[in-house]
Amino acid sequence: MALLEGAGLIAIGAGIAVFGGAIGTGWAQSAIGSSAMGVIAEKPEQATKLIIWLAIPETIVIFGFVVALLLALNISGGA
Repeated sequence: MALLEGAGLIAIGAGIAVFGGAIGTGWAQSAIGSSAMGVIAEKPEQATKLIIWLAIPETIVIFGFVVALLLALNISGGA
Protein backbone atom coordinates (compact mmCIF):
# COMPACT_ATOMS: atom_id res chain seq x y z
CA MET A 1 0.00 0.00 0.00
CA ALA A 2 1.35 3.35 -0.98
CA LEU A 3 -0.51 5.11 1.85
CA LEU A 4 1.40 3.29 4.57
CA GLU A 5 4.81 4.23 3.31
CA GLY A 6 7.03 7.17 4.16
CA ALA A 7 4.97 10.32 4.54
CA GLY A 8 1.79 8.38 5.38
CA LEU A 9 3.37 6.69 8.38
CA ILE A 10 4.90 9.96 9.54
CA ALA A 11 1.49 11.66 9.36
CA ILE A 12 -0.12 8.84 11.35
CA GLY A 13 2.64 9.13 13.95
CA ALA A 14 2.08 12.88 14.24
CA GLY A 15 -1.64 12.33 14.76
CA ILE A 16 -1.01 9.71 17.42
CA ALA A 17 1.39 12.08 19.23
CA VAL A 18 -1.22 14.84 19.48
CA PHE A 19 -4.13 12.48 20.21
CA GLY A 20 -2.23 10.57 22.90
CA GLY A 21 -1.11 13.78 24.57
CA ALA A 22 -4.64 15.17 24.59
CA ILE A 23 -6.18 11.98 26.00
CA GLY A 24 -3.48 11.71 28.68
CA THR A 25 -3.91 15.33 29.70
CA GLY A 26 -7.68 15.04 29.90
CA TRP A 27 -7.42 11.93 32.03
CA ALA A 28 -4.91 13.52 34.40
CA GLN A 29 -6.82 16.78 34.69
CA SER A 30 -10.08 15.01 35.45
CA ALA A 31 -8.53 13.30 38.47
CA ILE A 32 -6.58 16.35 39.63
CA GLY A 33 -9.49 18.75 39.08
CA SER A 34 -12.04 16.79 41.06
CA SER A 35 -9.59 16.26 43.92
CA ALA A 36 -8.56 19.90 43.89
CA MET A 37 -12.16 21.09 44.15
CA GLY A 38 -12.63 18.91 47.24
CA VAL A 39 -9.51 20.35 48.86
CA ILE A 40 -10.43 23.95 47.97
CA ALA A 41 -13.86 23.44 49.56
CA GLU A 42 -12.15 22.57 52.84
CA LYS A 43 -8.98 24.71 52.61
CA PRO A 44 -9.41 27.72 50.30
CA GLU A 45 -5.86 28.93 51.05
CA GLN A 46 -4.50 25.97 49.03
CA ALA A 47 -6.13 27.21 45.79
CA THR A 48 -2.97 28.70 44.23
CA LYS A 49 -0.94 25.53 44.73
CA LEU A 50 -3.74 23.38 43.33
CA ILE A 51 -4.17 25.54 40.24
CA ILE A 52 -0.47 25.04 39.51
CA TRP A 53 -0.93 21.26 39.87
CA LEU A 54 -3.85 21.46 37.46
CA ALA A 55 -1.72 23.30 34.86
CA ILE A 56 1.22 20.86 34.92
CA PRO A 57 -0.42 18.17 32.71
CA GLU A 58 -0.81 20.76 29.93
CA THR A 59 2.88 20.22 29.17
CA ILE A 60 1.98 16.75 27.88
CA VAL A 61 -0.09 18.32 25.09
CA ILE A 62 2.70 20.77 24.32
CA PHE A 63 5.22 17.92 24.03
CA GLY A 64 2.84 16.00 21.75
CA PHE A 65 2.42 19.08 19.58
CA VAL A 66 6.20 19.57 19.36
CA VAL A 67 6.68 15.94 18.30
CA ALA A 68 3.94 16.30 15.68
CA LEU A 69 5.50 19.52 14.41
CA LEU A 70 8.92 17.89 14.11
CA LEU A 71 7.37 14.98 12.22
CA ALA A 72 5.46 17.33 9.93
CA LEU A 73 8.66 19.22 9.15
CA ASN A 74 10.22 15.89 8.27
CA ILE A 75 7.41 15.24 5.76
CA SER A 76 7.90 18.56 4.00
CA GLY A 77 11.68 18.26 4.08
CA GLY A 78 11.98 21.51 6.05
CA ALA A 79 14.67 20.28 8.43
